[in-house]
Amino acid sequence: MKEAMYYKILDDHIECRLCAHHCRILEGKTGICGVRKNIGGKLYTLNYGKLTAINDDPVEKKPLYHFMPGTRTLSLGSYGCNFACRFCQNYEIAQEQPSFLLERTPEDIVDMAIREGFPSIAYTYNEPTVFYEFMLETARFAKAKGLKNIMVTNGFIEREPLEELLGYMDAFNIDLKTFSDDTYRKICGGRLEPVLETIKLASRKSHVEVTTLIVTGMNDTEEELTEIFEWLAGVDKNIPLHLTRYFPCYKYHEPPTDIDFMKKMHEKAKKYLTHVHLGNIF
Repeated sequence: MKEAMYYKILDDHIECRLCAHHCRILEGKTGICGVRKNIGGKLYTLNYGKLTAINDDPVEKKPLYHFMPGTRTLSLGSYGCNFACRFCQNYEIAQEQPSFLLERTPEDIVDMAIREGFPSIAYTYNEPTVFYEFMLETARFAKAKGLKNIMVTNGFIEREPLEELLGYMDAFNIDLKTFSDDTYRKICGGRLEPVLETIKLASRKSHVEVTTLIVTGMNDTEEELTEIFEWLAGVDKNIPLHLTRYFPCYKYHEPPTDIDFMKKMHEKAKKYLTHVHLGNIF
């Protein structure tokens, strides 16, 4: 447990300012993410240094196809999330507290990466924003040792903590789950605009690739996907886009995404964007 960054003490509660929820947290309670708690009038992060996984992954698995291709990355995740997606692919660590956790320090992670010959560290699996302090400290230490840092994120983070992170983060994969604010609110428990702002800001200072999971019955219309292609091209047509196939998971049980539809959207997206990739199609 460690005192959290980015919060303000108000009369009878704390306002967390890490992500765009701005949770107002009473004594003894946590925010939406479940891992930032008001204890004695201070905000603490409960998952600092508590990891659910440390793995050796190809960087393409993040997915990043245009950043250090062909290399391996030391991938780590904790638990908790500031979204509540009904189709969550990692709900065991995003929406629940795991029974088994590995305890590591930032120095442990960087030493491991150097010892095992990894050129980069990826913060992934659950939403890294909710283990911000551990990610930031590890990224600082890694950068000083000549390693690259990668964040795989839903993009729902406030501008100030994102700008601090951009000093150390070399690449992002950012989920753009839908182009409908209403769907973001109803299905994911978030909002669209903060995610768009993260993509715009991060792409000015770091390498960014975007992933859209095409979810049956949620965002699988040509009209909505075309909006995504057009918007992303307006930011930078050279931002790579990954269109990935959904499979039933967690609380969402519609059929897997139609492959023919995905191929059609792949061809259409290439009219707007330089790099478009299909994923989760075997």
